Amino acid sequence: MLWSLIFLGLVQSSLAAPPIKRWDAMAEKHSWTEVPQGWEYHSPAPQGMSFQLRIGLKQDRVDDLIRDLYEVSDPAHHRYGNHLSKEDVDALVAPHPESVETLNSWLQHHGIDPEQAVYRSGGGDWITHRVTVAQAEKMLGTKYNVYHRPETGSYIVRTLKYSLPRDLHDHVDVVSPTTYFGKTEAMRVNSFMQPEVPTMQYDLNQFNADADAGEIPASCARQVTPYCLRLLYKTIDYVPGATDRNKLGVTGYLKEYTSNNDLQEFFKRFRPEALGTKLNITLVHDGLNDDERPGTEANLDVQYAMAIAHPTPTVFYSTGGSPPFIADDATMTNTNEPYLDWLEHILNETSIPQTLTTSYGDDEQTVPVEYQKRVCSMFAQLGARGSSVIFSSGDYGVGPGLCYTNDGLKTQKFIPHFPASCPFVTTVSKSTGGIPEKTAGLSGGGFSFTFPRPSYQDAQVKAYLSLIGDAYSGLYNESGRGFPDVAGQARGYQIVHKGTVRSIGGTSAAAPVVAGIVSLLNDYQLTKGQPPLGFLNPWLYSEAASAFNDIVKGSNPGCRTLGFSAHHGWDPVTGLGTPDFEKLKALLDKRITAQ
Repeated sequence: MLWSLIFLGLVQSSLAAPPIKRWDAMAEKHSWTEVPQGWEYHSPAPQGMSFQLRIGLKQDRVDDLIRDLYEVSDPAHHRYGNHLSKEDVDALVAPHPESVETLNSWLQHHGIDPEQAVYRSGGGDWITHRVTVAQAEKMLGTKYNVYHRPETGSYIVRTLKYSLPRDLHDHVDVVSPTTYFGKTEAMRVNSFMQPEVPTMQYDLNQFNADADAGEIPASCARQVTPYCLRLLYKTIDYVPGATDRNKLGVTGYLKEYTSNNDLQEFFKRFRPEALGTKLNITLVHDGLNDDERPGTEANLDVQYAMAIAHPTPTVFYSTGGSPPFIADDATMTNTNEPYLDWLEHILNETSIPQTLTTSYGDDEQTVPVEYQKRVCSMFAQLGARGSSVIFSSGDYGVGPGLCYTNDGLKTQKFIPHFPASCPFVTTVSKSTGGIPEKTAGLSGGGFSFTFPRPSYQDAQVKAYLSLIGDAYSGLYNESGRGFPDVAGQARGYQIVHKGTVRSIGGTSAAAPVVAGIVSLLNDYQLTKGQPPLGFLNPWLYSEAASAFNDIVKGSNPGCRTLGFSAHHGWDPVTGLGTPDFEKLKALLDKRITAQ
């Protein structure tokens, strides 16, 4: 009897005690078969160097977040427009308590106090701790090295693979910096100088006087100005009325600074009534803004976003990144994770701009899948809170170069762009010419290999796929998220850079223009007592699909192919087409009247 009682007590004790975690039983989380293209091994990372290690815990109710996002973004749903608060979103992305407990136990095992986090997101799904290279290597079962990119002269500290304890795998989505090499230098090519396009040197007032009322001057087909775009997309007669509430945000990375002197000269030449308008600048994660060293990308984005949306208040977010690495430094202050840096900042704000535009991106296959999904879910959080998130689609057509996969097999595939391929952003490609517009060659577009096709575009994408049949079969993912969603003019933009008018083009030009138009639509919503549009795509592919200028000529060559061709309706070259502001505003009016 006594032995029975002792045995029963032992069983009960073992059932009550939590299982012992085996932190030495590791399983790989992600790896590359070779050093990512463009980077070269330089040297081992100094063991004593410290950096900020970000840990993305699994979000316990992320499916509920996505459900809520679609419901508040679907014009046919009774919750349409009822966006979530920061607190609502934080609650949905918070990790399960067991995940937090498991992570804390692991950190303590490695001598890290869980309470000493450098950063903890509002929902607690992102935790950042400062660690040394030696600590990180032990924690992740890996080896960190310094890698060099000769093309730009930049150095970063990364690893080709990392692991986590098996007991932690189900609780953690991603750890960074690890295997994301952040080839963000390539993002600059979303805009490109066009020295072959003569710059506009004559006075804007004369230009306006020479234009017939309501007619688009012939020169606009070659030299694009805010006046051309406002005529073409029919915003010229709209006067914003909610500038006390509406805000437009423009992101900047890679030491791309904007110049107020250039901005004022641009306004003087191309939007005189905006002269004197101030740009608000927010510095994120060691970001800077040097007025004496402006970048063409930042000037382009700011000048055209503000010129279209004037006088809507605009903020430029300058996010730090791409730091030089000095081997004898004890501390690396910036780990070059620009999207995460900016997203952490903006999602921590109680009030965020109703429209946000970004003209940067990278090849989807160069970004670890877990990283893509977490970043994409953060864009979903912005949409759920009522922000319209705009991204450029890239300027490589269906893919850059020879388009081989980087999985070691080197299979030829089309290479989609990220974050353009994220289903929770609105992606903008490029058009050119007068009415009717046509595609501007090498316009980024295609189908994601990471994200499945969202329901909001199912009908349009299926219709396109039925048109092209088995063309390019095997080179793209027929069930993937199709992009772009819309398009905009993208050649011959006249900007002011270092006091001189220059010509520039690319999807980087189209994105801020479309964002400016969306900002005006948000302004109209607010003046009518309505909520901002928020995540646009469910509306664009339903009610608003008819309010775009359909583009049916052209293609987006790449990967040694002619690429996809434009057709009536949606296509992976120019999406639904270019926006007609008056038609879009009329659709908003119709819904408001019907309420």
